[in-house]
Amino acid sequence: MAISKRITEPKSASRRPEQNKTQRIRPFKAPVWELRLYVAGMTPTSIRAFENLKKLCEEHLHGAYRIQVVDLLESPTLARGDQIIAVPTLVRRLPTPVKKIIGDLSNTERVLVGLDLRPTGDWR
Repeated sequence: MAISKRITEPKSASRRPEQNKTQRIRPFKAPVWELRLYVAGMTPTSIRAFENLKKLCEEHLHGAYRIQVVDLLESPTLARGDQIIAVPTLVRRLPTPVKKIIGDLSNTERVLVGLDLRPTGDWR
């Protein structure tokens, strides 16, 4: 009497392999920088500070930023939360820690170091 062996593939080989949830790759998402520029009216210094900030953000943050301009002549009570003592003042709210830079932001190297976008060094 002949014994026949039936060869079959394992059941798991016929199905699609299940994805392991821990092996899923999430795309890297750069943090969004939240910046608040405090000004007192539309003075030449305030306008220059905003233009310098916008240029700096476009060159170094590549769209991952939000700028809120707060005019203290219209909303003076908003200065209390960030303890603003001079204008224009830039406040980096996110990423933490909070950083403040006073002035028209024309010294790009100093602003980059102040925002932690460039390591400290000789920025004169």
